[in-house]
Amino acid sequence: MNVEDIVKTLDGKLVAGGDNGRTVGAVVANDLMSDVLLNDADDILLLTSLASDQAIRTANIVGAMCVVVHNAKPLPQTMCQVADTLGIPLVSSPLSKYESCVRVHDFLAKE
Repeated sequence: MNVEDIVKTLDGKLVAGGDNGRTVGAVVANDLMSDVLLNDADDILLLTSLASDQAIRTANIVGAMCVVVHNAKPLPQTMCQVADTLGIPLVSSPLSKYESCVRVHDFLAKE
């Protein structure tokens, strides 16, 4: 699953960071960035409802391949700027985090 697949599967829109060509190695769905920091998997797809720079900075620390913000939350311009600077794709999705988890699971089960 790459960034293009994520955007399609989650009815999302790539708003910053561009497509980095990486694929999903693990999925983390969490709003507590301190919990996200406990993960040591590679190429994490971070599913969150936290619309702040902190989500992107945490994604950078753990080596995430993409961040998806749910519920069509408005994304601060600074969040988009940090994503662009760090080269982390930032996707906005209208879906709930739960529905996104279900869709990602179904997609990955078919691969």
